[in-house]
Amino acid sequence: MGAKTFFFAGGGTGGHIYPAVAVAEKLHKLDVDAKIHFFISSRDIDRHVLSKAGFEYSVLPAIGFSARPDKLVRFVKLFLSSRKIAAETIARGQNPVVIGVGGYVAAPVCRAAHRLKIPLALINVDFIPGRANKLIARWADRIFTQFDETAEYFGRYKKKVITTGCPLRTAFDNPAPQTAKDALGLDNDKKILLITGASSGSQNINRTVCSLLEKLSDFANSWQIVHLAGSANIKEVEAGYANAEISHKVLDYRDDMADLLAAADLVIGRSGAVSVAEYAASGVPAICMPYPYHSDMHQYLNAGKLVDAGAAVIVDDVGDDKDRREWLWDELEPLLRDDKSRLQMKQACKSLGNQNAADKIARTLLAE
Repeated sequence: MGAKTFFFAGGGTGGHIYPAVAVAEKLHKLDVDAKIHFFISSRDIDRHVLSKAGFEYSVLPAIGFSARPDKLVRFVKLFLSSRKIAAETIARGQNPVVIGVGGYVAAPVCRAAHRLKIPLALINVDFIPGRANKLIARWADRIFTQFDETAEYFGRYKKKVITTGCPLRTAFDNPAPQTAKDALGLDNDKKILLITGASSGSQNINRTVCSLLEKLSDFANSWQIVHLAGSANIKEVEAGYANAEISHKVLDYRDDMADLLAAADLVIGRSGAVSVAEYAASGVPAICMPYPYHSDMHQYLNAGKLVDAGAAVIVDDVGDDKDRREWLWDELEPLLRDDKSRLQMKQACKSLGNQNAADKIARTLLAE
């Protein structure tokens, strides 16, 4: 039959693009003749990740759905335009296979694949599938999920579901914590508290942690902080650390999350589907602050899997700054002091980490 061309469709956030890259890396490793092409959004994160990964890509003009009449017309126009571009590109591929990974870019590409009768798979790592993935499910031949419970949210299409876990990039197979420490000039004699708001950063997490820096000065002899602020917020966070006594590195973003999470002794962060999978695979105790503005609150369900296993605690990102600050400190302060509790949480991660997901998905795609 010859080599296949795999077209990945989706993006807009690290949570969409990273699982796709993980599977693409594994496909390339298993079959050096396999060709890989991505259809992505115009957001910077997609191009940044793919430029590092080295895969070819096309940027589509698709936008998110809106019921407002003025925006709906534009949505439909750009959906059709994106579908046309995707169809023409896919048709040039050898033995093409399309893999949707979520986000508004995925829908027009997957619709094109369905119309062309091209094999179509869907990767859904969130506990609850989003609007685009629920739509794509009706066209897909297979749906790969991180959680068993997700199948029920696909209704009559649940028979297509295969639970594999969350695909993680190959860097998570053999992380190098000392490499991250050396790259950032960290002190090997101090433990690392990692703060992250995922690929875009989190203003609420940033401000809450900055408000606790005076209290954190009590731990300056034994702890240091690496704070990933997000490119939009880094100036504000740098100003917040101006007088901090505890050693710290404030950065906008890091690609080497496998190494950095392996080096961390405790992480405070969001609980997107990829984030919780990375925490578990890295064996790092977590304080999860789920993003509170999704209508389905799926980050709480993602975090709940870690909490149930004893690998994490949840701090609600409540609207009141004072309540959020007090709640975070109530969970953070004992974990900074208690090595035994952190070790127990680290060991609990072993029951959750699944680093074979990308391999399972890639082998299934190659076999079809």
